[in-house]
Amino acid sequence: MVPQNLTRKILTSHLVGGELVVGDEIRLKVDQALLHDGTATLTMLALEAIGLDRIRVPLACQYIDHNLMQADYKNGDDHLFLQSAAQRFGMYFSRAGNGISHPVHMEHFGVPGALLVGADSHTPAAGSLGMLAVGAGSVEVATVLAGEPLALKMPDVWGVRLVGKLPEWVSAKDVILEMLRRHSVKGGVGRIIEYFGPGNDTLSAMDRHVICNMGAELGATTSVFPADEQVRKFMAAHGREDAFVALGPDDGCDYNVTDEIDLSSLEPLIATPGSPDNVVPVREVAGASVYQAYIGSSANPGYRDYAVSAAMVAGRSVPPEVSFDINPSSRQVLADLMLSGSIAHLIQAGGRMHQAGCNGCNGMGQAPATGKNSLRTTPRNFDGRSGNKDDRVFLCSPETATASAITGVITDPRDFGRDLDMDYPNVVLPERGVALPGAMQVPLAAAEATKVALAFGPNITPLPRIEPLSDAIDVPVLLALGDDVSTDLISPAGAEALPYRSNLEGLAAFSFKRHDETYVERAKAVRDSGGHALVGGINYGQGSSREHAALCPQFLGLRLVLAKSFARIHEQNLVSAGVLPLRFSRPEDYDALEAGDTLEVSGIHDAVTTGKPLTVRVTNKGLEIAAHYEMSERQREIFLAGGLINWFRARRN
Repeated sequence: MVPQNLTRKILTSHLVGGELVVGDEIRLKVDQALLHDGTATLTMLALEAIGLDRIRVPLACQYIDHNLMQADYKNGDDHLFLQSAAQRFGMYFSRAGNGISHPVHMEHFGVPGALLVGADSHTPAAGSLGMLAVGAGSVEVATVLAGEPLALKMPDVWGVRLVGKLPEWVSAKDVILEMLRRHSVKGGVGRIIEYFGPGNDTLSAMDRHVICNMGAELGATTSVFPADEQVRKFMAAHGREDAFVALGPDDGCDYNVTDEIDLSSLEPLIATPGSPDNVVPVREVAGASVYQAYIGSSANPGYRDYAVSAAMVAGRSVPPEVSFDINPSSRQVLADLMLSGSIAHLIQAGGRMHQAGCNGCNGMGQAPATGKNSLRTTPRNFDGRSGNKDDRVFLCSPETATASAITGVITDPRDFGRDLDMDYPNVVLPERGVALPGAMQVPLAAAEATKVALAFGPNITPLPRIEPLSDAIDVPVLLALGDDVSTDLISPAGAEALPYRSNLEGLAAFSFKRHDETYVERAKAVRDSGGHALVGGINYGQGSSREHAALCPQFLGLRLVLAKSFARIHEQNLVSAGVLPLRFSRPEDYDALEAGDTLEVSGIHDAVTTGKPLTVRVTNKGLEIAAHYEMSERQREIFLAGGLINWFRARRN
């Protein structure tokens, strides 16, 4: 038998359609689904729209972790709506305060070899337990819950061999920052990253979580580690050792692409403001003043990450000009840290304790002051994501953030340890976590679930119906954008916008606000006369899985996005919203377009039906631009139906 890598083993065991040929569409049976309050209101509204009675996957859990700030009724109403929907459709429910969906899902439900789909781009974090975990748009997750297999293009499998052992003061965050330094935010597009080699033995399950979580920032479909002794220890610590199954690659297996990292050669790294791949050694920016040091998030959620920080600050205090923000990742981790005394050290040092959840990671509070540097252990630092348009957010390890909090300037933690004659903290992980009975609300029996009415608040509105795109369009270009346009730029995170996640019309008012405050009104002005187009560069729609970044512009009349390339999830979300995602056949044609041009495309229906390319006429310049799309046959059907909900309804009838 031909030796197989771990990725192909799991894909093979879940394959229900297609073949594992790179670039071909495959269809996969899903074992688990993960939802959170930042994206799942759309999922639940979609389930209601398609008339689902009960989910068709073995396990799904709805988490409340993103929109925790309750400045008015909106977020609280969303939480009650999602709780009622979880009961109605047969899901587990994790209430506010239980923690961030990704680590909590690992604690309660992660199983080696399973396939997890989540309405969040950081779902791949579960690859730390030997799962394949894939992020998707909210409506696509709804169809998976309703029984559709997950469809995606078969990626390359990128094998990254880890050797050696991390030096003192260097941790897992530095491993993924090294990957981003080498390969950029586009390096993982069209790939699944599989980590193998002897270096794995030195990384705990939660260390691996850090690496898999931020694989999303490389643009990867997902990342995965083997299920080995480190995974068994983690599952045993959470009382689930009986669900452990050893799983790994076969000796002598092949990968489509390979790389190697010698862990012992790494040093503390930091991503400078604007993008997770603006990575340099900490020593190159050392000495810059620090306003905020932020510990926590789904990117550094492990007990170790907080305990190391606590040991570093024990008996010390942060300067009064530094905000030292502690964001527990889960109720379990918080309880374990309290029992060990670590929380006392953090508070005594001047730490500001926040509730277990995402918090400032997605701009829900904790925005830094104007022009001040914020060092965060979060996964993203896109401009404005913190809630401050002119933010200066750096991404780094807990060691770097803590050393900088104590000194008041960006500090290489190796220098911190040497200057204080401090040994690197030796953190011993709990063998068994504190018991938390009743942490999850379990699914209702089917007979009881049918009696539950969805709890609609005044801000929760039905999804607008999408009509199929006309056969011919003649639309103005409202924005011509560059490379790596993020979903944060399209539909911003933050405490101002996020409460409208269940109200597309309300949220649409924030579209591209941080880029061009006139976009919304200009889009509304041409919506009834045919709509508009957007032009983008490479990797359009990178970042979050939030489907709002497709649905809100569509609501405002977006009909066409012409770009050099698209991020995987956002391209599917555009198709799901009935927006035509076209690519320049000649990338140099991008330079000929600008805002204010008028694009005309005809014969759309026949071309998409038959798989033919299209010609885009720039009528105001007398140009013709060759364009194509990379939609599968299934995606072409979805687009022609006017989006995923219309397509799914037609299949059910």
